[in-house]
Amino acid sequence: MQFCESLDFVKEHCGVFGVWGHRDAVYFNFLGLYALQHRGQESAGIVSFDRESQTTRIHKDMGLVPDVFKGDVLSYLKGDVAIGHVRYSTTGSSIIKNAQPLLVNYRDGFLAIGHNGNLINSKELRDELEEQGAIFQTTTDSEVIVHLIAHTREGDWLEHMFSALRRVQGAYSLVMLNQYGLMGARDPNGFRPLVLGKLDGAYVLSSETCALDLIGAEYLREIEPGEFVLINDEGIKSFYPNGRKEESSCCIFEHIYFARPDSILFGKLVHKVREELGRQLARENPVEADMVMPVPDSGLSSAIGYSQQSGIPLEWGFIRNHYVGRTFIQPHQRYRELGVRVKLNIMPEVIRGKRVIVVDDSIVRGTTSKRRVKAIREAGAKEVHLRISCPPHKWPCFYGIDFPSKEELIANNMSHKEIESYLGVDSLGYLSIEGMLKAVGNHSCYCTACFSGNYPLEVRREIRKLDLE
Repeated sequence: MQFCESLDFVKEHCGVFGVWGHRDAVYFNFLGLYALQHRGQESAGIVSFDRESQTTRIHKDMGLVPDVFKGDVLSYLKGDVAIGHVRYSTTGSSIIKNAQPLLVNYRDGFLAIGHNGNLINSKELRDELEEQGAIFQTTTDSEVIVHLIAHTREGDWLEHMFSALRRVQGAYSLVMLNQYGLMGARDPNGFRPLVLGKLDGAYVLSSETCALDLIGAEYLREIEPGEFVLINDEGIKSFYPNGRKEESSCCIFEHIYFARPDSILFGKLVHKVREELGRQLARENPVEADMVMPVPDSGLSSAIGYSQQSGIPLEWGFIRNHYVGRTFIQPHQRYRELGVRVKLNIMPEVIRGKRVIVVDDSIVRGTTSKRRVKAIREAGAKEVHLRISCPPHKWPCFYGIDFPSKEELIANNMSHKEIESYLGVDSLGYLSIEGMLKAVGNHSCYCTACFSGNYPLEVRREIRKLDLE
């Protein structure tokens, strides 16, 4: 059975950041995006606004944050207000025209927007807008929001925003900027995170609290599911364009993989959540072994929890090269195998002759895990037991994770025993859905659709990444 060659590109999406009212707003955006680099490595961009001269400037390009904003780029981006974005594409190709933030001029002035998430009705809305004469410059679902705002006729500019957000469905955490203020918005289900901070009297919006930490900002609170905040010299105003829902559907995979372990996400420190996932994994899937070996970096916290619960010592069998990007993929098998070693190097002296428990965050397609297990065997491990700190992925995600096809998911195509054989492990243990929810707590606030098939928002058709091409 043939699967795609890497799961690494599956596990990234976007990060957003914004600052209102600070002379170093542009530099703080640069640092904020640096802290959020793990959420997107394809492109980066910043839009700045100088309130004194009422001028906007934009710079965005393909690549990592330090490469995009090198030289005198930051000095060009003048202003005390700015928003930024790092992108991994879940809708639309990875090309420069799809890099964000988007910046447009229209009848109400200018609008800049950065989007983390995925809209499930973007194709229907785009078809409708094109019938009305709209001309799209990108193939992203984010531009649909811009056109909906521009096409709304009734009410003031703020009502135009609300009208657009009432029409889109799916996952969105937005930072937006116009001449009236900095705005943040989160979809009514709260799929993707968005937090509010404060620094020297200025307000900051960010996908994660780790970016607030880097610039020394105080974490105030989360933007609530369904909330729209307007930040300007009058302070912060809060609105709920779609009303308030009693229950949210926060993406549980943010806790398992996406977010940095030092971020507070949905009210919990991610590192501590992952430790508890590991402890629960050890309770459900015990095995006699000599060492627990994490897959860096995502498996570290869970491996600590597994080791603590089982009493089996934690050992560093893998060493990660942090200067290799996640998209290090080569077209030929020999180069792909070398790519695994470039990214993660095994220390044979640590694992030779030992029964090894390897702790990782997930298996999606299985090919990367298969190559890692092969390398561990070749390094002399006596036994290899793979433990995964989440349940099997059996269902596609339509809310911002790029594995939209059931055919791509190994757990949908093989039995448990077949997966063990395919990976070449002595045993394989997943965390149960019940155990996962017990570990994170507050069961009712999480979306588990990729594990359970229970979708909080109905998806009426299969959504593909390049639907809007």
